[in-house]
Amino acid sequence: MALGVSHCAADEVALTGSKSLAAYFVWASLAAFTLVVMAAIVAAPLARASNHLAFSSAIYGTFSFLCHQITERSFHVAGQQFAVCSRCTGLYAGFTLATLTYPLFRSLRNTDTPRIIWLFVSALPLALDFSLTYFGIWQNNHFTRFTTGALFGAVAAIFVLPGVIELSGALGHWLRKPHPPTV
Repeated sequence: MALGVSHCAADEVALTGSKSLAAYFVWASLAAFTLVVMAAIVAAPLARASNHLAFSSAIYGTFSFLCHQITERSFHVAGQQFAVCSRCTGLYAGFTLATLTYPLFRSLRNTDTPRIIWLFVSALPLALDFSLTYFGIWQNNHFTRFTTGALFGAVAAIFVLPGVIELSGALGHWLRKPHPPTV
């Protein structure tokens, strides 16, 4: 009997280790993806300034589905605007920073998310900044657009990463299960 308990405990330790490895892989993949996105945001204007127009146009075109890309609301480098506006740059930067640092403040095995209210609270400054400008009460600027976007992006990562880890674990479990053949 003691041997059976010990064997189960060993299985649990092995399973926990493989879950940790899978969670680490998901985190590393998402972190790498966010870095590529941030690199693309900055690479577009650098490529355009270096006369690599096809490459930069592909990046700008891709991000045009996600952002208005208004020149006056975008950061610039080398005389060219970023691939997204300053608020979207903040969203992506905040998401990237939170994703990269996530394992420093939370275990990757913990897939519980904070209460959803925190996601809404983090969106309030962004909504307020947008609304006050829209109604002509306040004129926002690159700093307010970037920081409100970064706050929301960082908090969003704290919700997205555990979900992606849990989803990948469920998918991996489902793939490892034997399935009856289909005709």
